[in-house]
Amino acid sequence: MWWGVVAALFANVLYSGGFVLQKRALGDLPGLDVHRPLRAVRLLLGSLPWLGGSLALAGGFAAQLIVYRTLPMTVAQALFISGLVLLLLLSSRTLGERISVRERYAMGAVVLALLMVVLSLDSGGEDVGAYSPPALILLLSGLSIGAGIWVYVAADRRDTARRDAGRSNNAHRDAGPQASVRTTPTSGVPYGVAVGFVYGVSSLAIKGVSALFDAGDLPGTVTAVLTSPYPYLLLVTGGTGLVLSQTALQRCRASLVVPVCTTTSCLYTATLGSVAFGESLPGDPLRLVLRVVGAALAVAVLLSLSTHEQPSPEKDLTREPH
Repeated sequence: MWWGVVAALFANVLYSGGFVLQKRALGDLPGLDVHRPLRAVRLLLGSLPWLGGSLALAGGFAAQLIVYRTLPMTVAQALFISGLVLLLLLSSRTLGERISVRERYAMGAVVLALLMVVLSLDSGGEDVGAYSPPALILLLSGLSIGAGIWVYVAADRRDTARRDAGRSNNAHRDAGPQASVRTTPTSGVPYGVAVGFVYGVSSLAIKGVSALFDAGDLPGTVTAVLTSPYPYLLLVTGGTGLVLSQTALQRCRASLVVPVCTTTSCLYTATLGSVAFGESLPGDPLRLVLRVVGAALAVAVLLSLSTHEQPSPEKDLTREPH
């Protein structure tokens, strides 16, 4: 069980570092368009710094296999939320994204929540879900991916309309034909929610793969995994999440998009995932209180940050494709 805690914290380091590396790389790329996914993928794969961030994220996914095999999903999600602290620190130091007083308090609250969740663990072990009906997983996944794409497209349409209105206003104000068109960056909340739905499905798939893994029977493991829906869900969510998340990171603050995405994904996995895989909460009253209050505190912190976005400096959103 404690190996799972260590793996979760290690995954947080890889995730936070990977997102920051990708955010830095995206600043040097032309504008990505979710309506042109192949071009977006081509641009991303041509950036070595972005590929370095992707390798770090891949390592985080690998660590998740250990986490979901040894810890209940509610515990895993609360531990993953603790990565917010490192993300905010890295965003401030390497990306120049200012940490507000609210975010400083949030880091302290998340550390407290992490401590409560760790103390709620039963050293004798807890039941970890190992099976979910494939039909249920496919139903949840289809609805969730569809909801995520719908939220993203709706937000993209609103932002496109706002940018078009900004261009029209600038055209009336500026006499010069080469006037630069600038507009306020979009809010990252709806984009983070959309990507969170997609990555929530990824978490279910990783949980499913980890449950099927048997180190003593690798051929049997490969057969079991390939005949399950999980690897194919990972392919779908991987491709979809790639385009959606990178477009969102390029447009918005990483210190906003990632926490909102994490909030949505963790809520999704801790609730629907726990139900789908038949996991239960601790039976001991004290451990139950620590588990529930710690997880609720972590989620409340992220929700608070998500609804109190600070305005970012204006940036040029009209970069032409190279």
